[in-house]
Formats: sequence, C-alpha cells, structure tokens
Amino acid sequence: MAGPTGAAPEAAGGAPRGPRAYARRWVFLLVVSLLSCSNATLWLSFAPVADVVGQHFLLSVAQVNWLSLIYLVVSIPFGILAIWVLDSVGLRGAVSQTPHRDPPETILGAWLNFAGSVLRALPGAAPWILNPFAFLLGGQSLCALAQTLVIFSPAKLAALWFPEHQRATANMIATMSNPLGILVASVLSPALVRKGEGIPLMLGVYTIPAGLACLLATVCLGESVPPTPPSVGAASSTSENFLQGLKLLLRNKAYVVLAVCFGGGIGVFSSFSALLEQILCANGYSNEFSGLCGALFIVFGILGALVLGLYVDRTKHFTEATKIGLCLASMACVAFALVSRLQGQALAVAAICSLFGFFGFSVAPVAMELAVECAFPVGEGAAAGLVFVLGQAEGVLIMVLLTALTTRSADPSVSTCQHGEDPLDWTVSLLLMASLCTLFTCVLVLFFHTPYRRLQVESAGPPLPWTCAPEPSATSPVLAPAHEAPGSAPPAQRLQEALGPASCLQEPQGLTETVTRGVS
Repeated sequence: MAGPTGAAPEAAGGAPRGPRAYARRWVFLLVVSLLSCSNATLWLSFAPVADVVGQHFLLSVAQVNWLSLIYLVVSIPFGILAIWVLDSVGLRGAVSQTPHRDPPETILGAWLNFAGSVLRALPGAAPWILNPFAFLLGGQSLCALAQTLVIFSPAKLAALWFPEHQRATANMIATMSNPLGILVASVLSPALVRKGEGIPLMLGVYTIPAGLACLLATVCLGESVPPTPPSVGAASSTSENFLQGLKLLLRNKAYVVLAVCFGGGIGVFSSFSALLEQILCANGYSNEFSGLCGALFIVFGILGALVLGLYVDRTKHFTEATKIGLCLASMACVAFALVSRLQGQALAVAAICSLFGFFGFSVAPVAMELAVECAFPVGEGAAAGLVFVLGQAEGVLIMVLLTALTTRSADPSVSTCQHGEDPLDWTVSLLLMASLCTLFTCVLVLFFHTPYRRLQVESAGPPLPWTCAPEPSATSPVLAPAHEAPGSAPPAQRLQEALGPASCLQEPQGLTETVTRGVS
C-alpha cells in the first residue's frame, strides 16, 4: 500500500527498502525525449525559411516572427499553471487511491502537440483557406501549450526515477532532446523548402514525429513515480506544497540570482535560434548556410552537454561548470556579434556558432540540476520550471528589443533575403545581445553562491519512512555524532535547517550496525 509522498515502501519484516532503480525509467526517458524533440521542431520549423514562408503565405516579417515568438508568450502565463500540474496534481494523484496512474500532464502535452501540428498543416493541404496565418498561429499556440507541460519534465523525471549518480546524465538527455529538435528543424526545413511549393510537404512531415510521440506517451507512460524511490532526494520530495514552494524560492537569494541570470541566457539563446536566418541572409549568406550554422550550434551543444553531464555526475561541480560555461559562451556571443556583420566569412561564422552552442547549450542541464540543488526541498518541477518561465519572459523582451532596434540597410545588394522587403541592419541588435549575455554572466559569477542541499540530505543515508515530529536521536553517526560539541544544535534541528521549513524529517527504524556505530 502506498504511503505518504516520498515514503519508502516497507519490505518483509517491517524494514524499509533501500533505494531501487527500475529499468523502465529508460523507456520513460525515451518517450519524454521524443516528445520534447518533436515540440522543438514545431517551434522552429518556420524560422530557417522565414523569407520563403512570408512570400508563400503573403505574410510580413513581423507575422513570421510571431510564429516563433508565440511559444515564448504562451509559456509565461501557462508555464506557472503547468508547474502546478507537474508538482501538485500529477504527483498527488500518483500517491492517492490510484498510486500509479498515468501522468496526465505528459499525455495531455503529447495530444496538444499533435493537434497543433495537424492544425498548422491545414493551410498547406488546403490552399483555398482565406486566412492561413490564423491556422498557423493557432497550431503554434497549441504546440506552445504543450511545451509548458513537457519542457519542465526532465528535472522531475531525473529526480523521481534515476539514482543520484545518473541524475545529471538523465537530465542532460531529456533536456538536450529539445535542442536536438531545433537541429532537425534547422537542417530539414531548408532542405524541404527551397521554394514555396515545398512548404506543404514540410508541414506534413513534422506531423509524423508528433503523432508518434503522442502514441508512445499514451501507451507507455503508465506510472508517475516508482514504487520504491531511487534515492533519498526522491524520497524527500515536498512538491505537493506548491504555494509554499514558490514562497521559499522567492526568499532564496541564490535561486533568484540563478533564475534571473540563467533565464536571461535562455532568452538570448531562444532569440538567437529564431533570428539566425534573418541575421545572416542580410549579409549575403544563404538559407542553407544559416541552417548549417543552426545545426552546428545544436550538434556541438549536445556534444558539450554529454561531456559536461558525465563530468558533473562524477564530480558534482555544478556551480563551477555553470559559471565557466557561461563565461565562454559570452565570449562566443561577442565574437558572433562582430564577425556575422562581415561578408564572406562563412568559415569563421560557422566556427563561432559551433563554439557558442558547445559552451552555452552544454550548461543548460547542469544549471537545471543546480537549480534543484539550490532550491531543495522545493519540488523539482517548480525549481526548474520557474527558471524556464522566467527565461521565456526575458526571451520575449530580448526578441522584441532585437527586432525593434533593426534599421533598413543602406546597401541591399548582397542580401539573399526573399521576403520582398529591404534587408535589415542588425548591428545594434547584435551588440545589445552580446552585452546582455555578458551582463547576465557577470552577475551570476559574482553573486551566485549556494550549498548543494539535496546532496547534503542524501549523504545522511538510505531513504526511510517519514514522520513530521521526530524525537532527536543520538543513534546516527551522520546526524548525531557520539561526541557533540557543547552548545551545538540538536541533530533533528540541524537536518531541519538543511531541509528548510517545508520538510518533515525521517525517523530511524530498524537501525543497522552502520547507523549504531559509535554508540556505547
């Protein structure tokens, strides 16, 4: 029978079970990764061929940009609701009378994603539609709603299903599936849309992975939480207290610094991905080259995330990896702002995009894990989700500023843009983007400091049944050494301070020789 949230089931004889990892966690990881990848392809499918799309559907540059910007706008209000669903409704339902029912938030996201992909494909299949922009924007809006239910899942999935030594790697795989989708869109869209006649094919192709992800999510996602937690951190989840968790996050200065600065980095990366084709075509680079730069940006980002994720899983150097990665990414952003304005520098532009992705994208899963460590015992969905929501809000502001600061180019002769309007000069916008990236990095490096709270709790031992009013005990060498310093706080108080005010403590039961060591 299921116990309270985070309680470890008891084995025969009343002793609590130790941590256990289930093989099906990899199936869940695969499904969530495929869904996130599909959602990202739908987001950025128009950006690499923005000029052709505008010409084919008779849309302005601003309308085409809104097909990408709508993702950021929708995710701000609905992202908060999605965090509540992920951390409260879904998990609470998983530990009530139906302890292992389907996680409704992920399946709902899969169906919204598929419905949006079909709706936006209708103008291509039915060219007599009088207002194609309404269908395109409506489909993108449904996909954006799906994103809010999917994009927060990696940290929660890694925390609830994976043991401590695999969390960063699992988070990396699920998180990097999103930029992998951007990579697919960056390469596939220019390949399919050389002329306007290829747009219906592109829209139809992107419905296939969306439909597959919807089918797999509906069939395969059968449990929200495992019967036995894989770690003490999973057993210590307090995500059922949503409002209290938000209050704790707002009072956590280190978390606020991380959320604002790394959220700003997310905004810069989102704007860069959505505007890359328009920036490069104004200086004579083709759509195919823009797609190649976007692909290199993602490929090297995924490689960097793989290397950094494995390294952090072994060393737990979350803060150091995040700060160094963002510093190097800022340098690459400054280089792009300068070199992309030059003509005939294809090799240099491609190399800089590769470095920008390698140092920037690789930090994303590590920073999400760092947000969870910093915010513990607040739920993983809220800790990682609020960073993303704030990043989307900052992304909207950054993208609007970048497009508003553009001016009409005085020399349109080298432009390869096909949207029928004079090419834009992005010089001021790119310098602003580089300045913002550098500012966010400097603030994070100088003012962000935090203990790893979840790891500190996990070092106390295996997961044990919970009680909200434990008596201080001197039986554990971790929580209560045999020789206490005079005037030191009681063990239970020290652990409560580490966990925070929203937590309950574990009561030792069935103590073994290990936890009684040092007791006379």
